[in-house]
Amino acid sequence: MPAQPAPDSTATVGSTYRIQVRPGFDLDTTAGLADWLADLGVTHLYTAPLLTATPGSAHGYDVVDHRAVNPELGGEAGRQRLVRALRAAGLGLVVDIVPNHAGVAQPAANPAWWDVLRRGRDSAYADWFDIDWERGRLLLPVLADSPDALDDLKLVDGELRYHEHRFPVADGTADGSPRDVHDRQHYELVSWRRGDAELTYRRFFAVSDLAGLRVEDPAVFDATHAEVLRWVAAGEVDGIRVDHPDGLRDPAGYLTRLRAAAPHAWLVVEKILEYGEELPDWPVDGTTGYDALAAVCGLFVDGRAEGDFTALDARLTGHHTSWQDLTHATKLEAATRLLAAELGRLASLAPDLDRDATRAALAELAACFPVYRGYPPHVARHLAAARAEAGRRRPDLTATLDAVTALLRRPEHELAARFPQLTGAVMAKGVEDTAYYRWSRFVALNEVGGSPAHFGVPPAEFHRFAAARQVRWPTSMTTLSTHDTKRGEDVRARLAVLAELPARWAEQVGDWMARAPLADPAFAHLLWQTAVGAWPIDRERLHAYVEKAAREASTSTSWADPDPTFEHDLHALVDRLFDDPLLHDEISAFAAELTPAGWSNALGQKLVQLAMPGVPDTYQGTELWENSLVDPDNRRPVDFAVRQEMLARLDAGWQPAVAADGAAKLLVVSRTLRLRRDHPELFAGYRPVAAHGPAAAHVVAFDRGGVIAVATRLPVGLARDGGWRDTRLSMPGNSVTDVFTGRVYSGSELLLHDLLSTYPVALLAPTALLAPTDPVEAAA
Repeated sequence: MPAQPAPDSTATVGSTYRIQVRPGFDLDTTAGLADWLADLGVTHLYTAPLLTATPGSAHGYDVVDHRAVNPELGGEAGRQRLVRALRAAGLGLVVDIVPNHAGVAQPAANPAWWDVLRRGRDSAYADWFDIDWERGRLLLPVLADSPDALDDLKLVDGELRYHEHRFPVADGTADGSPRDVHDRQHYELVSWRRGDAELTYRRFFAVSDLAGLRVEDPAVFDATHAEVLRWVAAGEVDGIRVDHPDGLRDPAGYLTRLRAAAPHAWLVVEKILEYGEELPDWPVDGTTGYDALAAVCGLFVDGRAEGDFTALDARLTGHHTSWQDLTHATKLEAATRLLAAELGRLASLAPDLDRDATRAALAELAACFPVYRGYPPHVARHLAAARAEAGRRRPDLTATLDAVTALLRRPEHELAARFPQLTGAVMAKGVEDTAYYRWSRFVALNEVGGSPAHFGVPPAEFHRFAAARQVRWPTSMTTLSTHDTKRGEDVRARLAVLAELPARWAEQVGDWMARAPLADPAFAHLLWQTAVGAWPIDRERLHAYVEKAAREASTSTSWADPDPTFEHDLHALVDRLFDDPLLHDEISAFAAELTPAGWSNALGQKLVQLAMPGVPDTYQGTELWENSLVDPDNRRPVDFAVRQEMLARLDAGWQPAVAADGAAKLLVVSRTLRLRRDHPELFAGYRPVAAHGPAAAHVVAFDRGGVIAVATRLPVGLARDGGWRDTRLSMPGNSVTDVFTGRVYSGSELLLHDLLSTYPVALLAPTALLAPTDPVEAAA
């Protein structure tokens, strides 16, 4: 494919491909994919953070030095080589930045943090980090949970050492025993268990190895953004993805400053919106796509099965579970346990109120807050809703709730500035990282940005969402998988089939759970759904997943206090899935029963995500069938050689079957992305396209302004009801070509059994616009 013109700093980002650049898959390796990415049809590479991270970091979100590219990725020279390779292939670059926090797990690797530990408040970097200096020494939770842990402290080469941990020593304090030296420092080493309760610095969620930055300070902003903004000014970066803006003290102010510094960059924020919530009027191009993920995946879930799955959940667990009550409990637990240090800091900002009552009131308000974080103009409404619900649950706190709420309504008050940083963390830890693992009614819906209480998205609702998106946020990102999703897109697509087979699933999972019981039936239901959704899966991967998931759920075991008996039984159950021949065969047979419809859903949701309004992102590897689970499983190496060879075969005229190793998905991805790149004018609008006939409910179709996307939904019901029969799709009348098959159609109506006879999806483009040398048309 000939190279496209090199993009400049005002280039339009048409689509992105996410690469987890990391040690072992560095910038030069990534540069080697440039030509293939261009062939795939994307316009921009979208990388994980590139600045220097904690040595050995597999993800890059623990930046330790904002002044340079990570040497483990290839350093500045590697970045320059990547830029040149992208330009030669006609591609641009989108980078991920992390303004909220910095990595402090290895203090010596972070020059600013090291200096703060050495000099305390006199450090030139003391104001970089969000530290509560009024509470005394800086607490570092690194010690074993033992009263004599400090006995293992050593003084070596003028530094304090605790096993593999190194800490600086302030000038003039190195005399005496290691304990004596430690007691003179600006920091205090404490038990790791005290981290959640007593820390004196703001963290990323409950991760003590990630210390909060004060980017609201212009000097800190400038110092931590200078290198990335230098790339932008040089025309080497076209877009910026902003990690976790909810954690910042002033997200709107930060984004205004960033936009002023990068006025032509495509700017998207990792803002997770609750169901029905709108993105604030920030100077950005949109979100990183979780709102689109929820809408697209929900489109392929049969909402009529909600009652069946609710009844099944009650039958399996022995009680009815309310999503509202469950999430209130998990959020309250997150606020009072995982985030107790942050909660205590907030309570200290209301010194005229009773400390314990204030802590309880703040925790209750955070647990009842309906969104991650409130922003104007809706923040007052969200706070009022939280206050009303908190009062209903805790009438004994009425007076304190009123007093605290009055402070939160005063924008100039420090409590009002900091409380929103808590609500986002409480939502993330309480819902995403806990409730999603406890509520196993139907785990395909338990996804970042999703709403498990809303069972599916009807086509009319999806069309309203997409049409509004086209008007309001036409360049917001769309995605189906990220490094933060709980399950890969194709796992969710197969699990969606269960909603068409509720009775069949209830019978099957009930039988399995009776024959292979687990003490925690709710988690057992999650395990069985995950197994059939990802099957076949390596034994080691499933072992790693269930251990992480069970500890996140924190019901029968946890990260802080693992239960060896439960975890032994859990791993024994996983082994039974593989070692019990009858059970293994039954799981394999059931997964095989779901797979064809799962493939249909996977192709349908992929086409919708790629063709709908927005800038589509493809997460590494998901252009083929992909059964990843939660991080770190979704960061596994990708075999790009297989993908390159397969794309070459498609371009040579190969017409794969749906089941052919994911080649049909690669066909959908490459042809849709190429069409968007080569003819963006065909994707400038949005209009639902009506279907008529007995199976009209099984199709979703829309016209983007010249291109029509068509996808099958609820394929099991479609087959059960006799197929498409004489269901027809309204057409514009001019000649169109399905870019997946090369077939040409014309007329005002199109029979769906003709259009979708090869694949469950179609992408119709004006025949006159397709180049005669297009590989698909040539093959046809």
